[in-house]
Amino acid sequence: MKYSNDTTEMNFILLGLSDHSRLHQILFSLVLVIFLASLVGNSLMIFLIWEDPQLRTPMYFLLSQLSLMDMTLVSSIIPKMVTNYLLHMRSISPTGCGVQIFLFLTLGGGECFLLAAMSYDRYVAICHLLRYHLFMSKKRCWHMAAGSWLLGGLDGLMQADATLSFPYCRAREINHFFCEALSLVHLACANRAIFEFFMSICCILMLLVPLSLILASYMLILARVPRIQATEARKKAFATCSSHLAVVGLFFGTIMFIYVRPKSSWPLGCDKVVPAFYTIITPVLNPLIYSVRNKEVKGALRKWLQKHIM
Repeated sequence: MKYSNDTTEMNFILLGLSDHSRLHQILFSLVLVIFLASLVGNSLMIFLIWEDPQLRTPMYFLLSQLSLMDMTLVSSIIPKMVTNYLLHMRSISPTGCGVQIFLFLTLGGGECFLLAAMSYDRYVAICHLLRYHLFMSKKRCWHMAAGSWLLGGLDGLMQADATLSFPYCRAREINHFFCEALSLVHLACANRAIFEFFMSICCILMLLVPLSLILASYMLILARVPRIQATEARKKAFATCSSHLAVVGLFFGTIMFIYVRPKSSWPLGCDKVVPAFYTIITPVLNPLIYSVRNKEVKGALRKWLQKHIM
């Protein structure tokens, strides 16, 4: 496919996932389908959680925030990809680039802390069941959710502002399918070593602090679960924890592969394929993971369908 000369002196150029037209068409169709499935799946999850009284619990409230973050993440990246493809364009304005960087880092960092909050919820539910409503009150849940958004927003704001403050006087072609801070700053014509160092430290802290909290919660949970007498309660604990651990593994595994592993050891094209996984694939998998093995979610969907459609 040929792209029109839609650039201006100030705009950046997104090279996309592939330069081959036939492969690009296949990828475009696949990404569009996944995007729509992600919107439907996460919207349905949020709707069921707020519609069904049985799902109005701290665990599902935090899950609704996770779905909201996933929806916002894919919506900040995919529509621009689709627009550029349909209009035969590749350019993105500095403002649009800054918005993508801000949203990507805000949602990525926010999701790290939200997953930590969800692991704490599971810890309290399993290890302190009698005091669950005291530890996980409605007010505390809102504080956890707001704190996750706020911490992610501060990280996104600082890094987006610092990234766009560099002078870009060389070729403005970003070898990525969205404005990613590390890919963009490589185009700067100023010394970026100090910025890259502090950015790496910031990313590591945003990953390791929540991950440490998650690991600590699950170590305590693993010590407690074998002592649960009721078989049904033990099965439910394993089901909810395994779903959460699957989401944690997908999210943290792919992000740490990008930001912790040295770039010199990456296979060719890995810098775009792996981000595509956690920005496009993971948001559509999360509602599936939490719904397939969850009887309460499936029951809420069944009741709604019987009431309004069947």
